Amino acid sequence: MFRLVLSLVAAIVLAACSADPKWASDAEVQAARFVAGPPTYVTLYTVLNNTSNSGAHSAILVNASERVMFDPAGTWYHPRLPERNDVHFGMSDKMIAYYIDYHARKTFRVVEQRVYVSPEVAELVLARMKSYGAVPKAMCTQATSSILRGVPGFEGLPSTWYPKQLSIAFGKLPGVTTKTITDDDDDNNHGVLLVQANGQPVEG
Repeated sequence: MFRLVLSLVAAIVLAACSADPKWASDAEVQAARFVAGPPTYVTLYTVLNNTSNSGAHSAILVNASERVMFDPAGTWYHPRLPERNDVHFGMSDKMIAYYIDYHARKTFRVVEQRVYVSPEVAELVLARMKSYGAVPKAMCTQATSSILRGVPGFEGLPSTWYPKQLSIAFGKLPGVTTKTITDDDDDNNHGVLLVQANGQPVEG
């Protein structure tokens, strides 16, 4: 009974996570491929509810030989970005801004946590993202933590269903940098981004 209750609570907490399997063609993926160049890094995105302060979603961006987003069971998409099983290709700076603006609003904020890693580690994260497969509804953080825990330097992260718990643990990694991103607009997701870096709000 306890496990059933725990599963139901997790499903409610992560109700914002949902997605259907997709598989873009090789031509679409190659055409959208975006290479940002060094340094290589892994970024964890966590969506938090501004009222309850609870977690709503987790996702990973990796800058390796290409820059892609693993948005497990997410609802975000862009018509110009091909997707394969929750992996979004072509993540330019503008597309990252679109992703953040989609999630940040009066009711939700986005926490962006970045760790710089070796090219080898970045490629391993990329490979694990591509091979993970489509993620069922309400399992975004379980998938995210599963990918990261199998990578050198991230072994100490918890296996968890809860975005906030993963974000807290990620924030303790050596060298991590953190931004909290808010949007003062209504829930239509079209407002100006307000980025808070080290406590200083900046229009973006």
